[in-house]
Amino acid sequence: MGLFVDFGRALGQMGDPRFMRVLFGSLALTIVALAVVFWAVMFGLGWLLPPTVTLPWVGEVTFVDNLVSWGAVGLMLLLSVVLMVPVAAGVVGFFLDAIAAAVEARHYPALPPATDLPLGQQIGDAMRFAGIVLGVNIVAFGLYLAFPPLAPAVFLLLNGYLLGREYFQLVAARRLGFEAAGRMGKRHFWRIWLAGILMAVPLTVPILNLLVPIFGVAVFTHQFHRLN
Repeated sequence: MGLFVDFGRALGQMGDPRFMRVLFGSLALTIVALAVVFWAVMFGLGWLLPPTVTLPWVGEVTFVDNLVSWGAVGLMLLLSVVLMVPVAAGVVGFFLDAIAAAVEARHYPALPPATDLPLGQQIGDAMRFAGIVLGVNIVAFGLYLAFPPLAPAVFLLLNGYLLGREYFQLVAARRLGFEAAGRMGKRHFWRIWLAGILMAVPLTVPILNLLVPIFGVAVFTHQFHRLN
């Protein structure tokens, strides 16, 4: 029951101007990051593929590179669902402190100021988390293709675990430090994983998945204070 209260409070604050600033900032960075990945793939294919190919009994064919390029566009659209998870999660990691502070200012105004995490550490944590999620999802993408019926369950369980573990620990570390936050995360492992799974459900929906990391940080801020 407490988890649904956390979700309701987080949802009720999504219109907060501080949330909107984070949304627009993370949206811009996410679009840039995905555009860079897309450009890199297309440039790599253009560099690897010859402009013409000679086929037996057919002769010189000039449309192969265009055909492969269009195929790459379709592949990138498919991969964008997988790539959006680490990109959006990593980008929002840069703004995590601002989201948690906005939640605490509205719902927990009597709290003392949280410990400011060093900027270098915030950037490092965001990049590390994005790298972990990206690596795991690239590996899992092979499982999605090999066992399509299991793909939705694997996606939800895997990303629910990653998002729940990381966001809860980062939110808790603002108040307890990383060591104590890790211990608390282990004590409430199943609750945190369940919250992460519920937030992973809309991650495959374009545009909506940009809101999930922001919403998730807000939910885990509430969950941390409730469990603490």
